[in-house]
Amino acid sequence: MKNRIVRAVAGSFVLISLLLAVYVNQNWLWFTAFVGANLLQSSFTKWCLLEDILKKFGVND
Repeated sequence: MKNRIVRAVAGSFVLISLLLAVYVNQNWLWFTAFVGANLLQSSFTKWCLLEDILKKFGVND
Protein backbone atom coordinates (compact mmCIF):
# COMPACT_ATOMS: atom_id res chain seq x y z
CA MET A 1 0.00 0.00 0.00
CA LYS A 2 2.83 2.41 0.90
CA ASN A 3 4.53 1.91 -2.47
CA ARG A 4 1.33 2.67 -4.34
CA ILE A 5 0.76 5.86 -2.35
CA VAL A 6 4.36 7.03 -2.86
CA ARG A 7 4.14 6.42 -6.61
CA ALA A 8 0.75 8.12 -6.86
CA VAL A 9 1.96 11.19 -4.95
CA ALA A 10 5.17 11.44 -7.01
CA GLY A 11 3.29 11.04 -10.28
CA SER A 12 0.70 13.60 -9.23
CA PHE A 13 3.38 16.09 -8.23
CA VAL A 14 5.11 15.71 -11.60
CA LEU A 15 1.91 16.14 -13.60
CA ILE A 16 0.70 19.09 -11.51
CA SER A 17 4.05 20.85 -11.74
CA LEU A 18 4.13 20.34 -15.51
CA LEU A 19 0.67 21.87 -15.83
CA LEU A 20 1.74 24.78 -13.63
CA ALA A 21 4.84 25.26 -15.78
CA VAL A 22 2.75 25.44 -18.94
CA TYR A 23 -0.02 27.67 -17.62
CA VAL A 24 1.58 29.73 -14.82
CA ASN A 25 5.37 29.97 -14.88
CA GLN A 26 8.22 27.84 -16.22
CA ASN A 27 9.99 27.97 -12.86
CA TRP A 28 7.62 25.20 -11.72
CA LEU A 29 9.87 22.85 -13.69
CA TRP A 30 12.32 23.13 -10.76
CA PHE A 31 9.73 21.32 -8.65
CA THR A 32 9.56 18.57 -11.28
CA ALA A 33 13.36 18.27 -11.14
CA PHE A 34 13.23 18.14 -7.33
CA VAL A 35 10.73 15.25 -7.40
CA GLY A 36 12.85 13.40 -9.95
CA ALA A 37 16.02 13.91 -7.91
CA ASN A 38 14.28 12.59 -4.79
CA LEU A 39 13.06 9.52 -6.67
CA LEU A 40 16.59 8.92 -7.91
CA GLN A 41 18.20 9.29 -4.46
CA SER A 42 15.59 7.00 -2.90
CA SER A 43 16.49 4.29 -5.40
CA PHE A 44 20.11 4.44 -4.22
CA THR A 45 19.61 4.98 -0.49
CA LYS A 46 16.37 2.99 -0.06
CA TRP A 47 15.06 5.88 2.10
CA CYS A 48 12.01 7.99 1.34
CA LEU A 49 10.65 10.71 3.60
CA LEU A 50 7.06 10.08 2.49
CA GLU A 51 7.37 6.43 3.55
CA ASP A 52 8.44 7.55 7.01
CA ILE A 53 5.50 9.97 7.19
CA LEU A 54 3.07 7.27 6.08
CA LYS A 55 4.49 4.86 8.67
CA LYS A 56 3.79 7.41 11.41
CA PHE A 57 0.20 7.65 10.19
CA GLY A 58 -0.13 3.87 10.45
CA VAL A 59 -0.11 2.94 6.77
CA ASN A 60 1.26 -0.59 6.30
CA ASP A 61 2.78 -2.36 3.31
